[in-house]
Amino acid sequence: SEAKSGRTDLIFLIRFRHCCLLRNQRCLLAYLYDRLLRIRALRWEYGSVLPNTIQFHMSAEEVEWFNRYKKSLATYMRSVGGEEGLDLTQDIKPPKSLYIEVRCLRDHGEFEIDDGTTILLKKNSQHFLPRWKCEQLIRQGILEHVLS
Repeated sequence: SEAKSGRTDLIFLIRFRHCCLLRNQRCLLAYLYDRLLRIRALRWEYGSVLPNTIQFHMSAEEVEWFNRYKKSLATYMRSVGGEEGLDLTQDIKPPKSLYIEVRCLRDHGEFEIDDGTTILLKKNSQHFLPRWKCEQLIRQGILEHVLS
């Protein structure tokens, strides 16, 4: 109101303050967008269930956004690829072979593959499994790909 009444020396301060506010707003939006991209990458890296250590550092709104993104991605994957859908998160890198040798890093319990065979995943046991069945467990840190 004082600037409108004729004090022109305040106009520069008002403009400077406004520019600072706009800059701070841009910085905050860039930070939030980067955080959103990282949360989206977590879905592709860890799958549909996040470890508690990561979820602990997320706000309630971020967890809600992750869950909505997870549902949206699941709906899309069911809509493509026929009756069963297509798991886009299955092969992050193109496989060199269909079967790989894996070592179990911790006790996980029974694991069933497509032919009905049940394998007991115990710590330090090694198995020769289909890549697409165990890639999710590799990303979760339960299995480790043994390179020859």
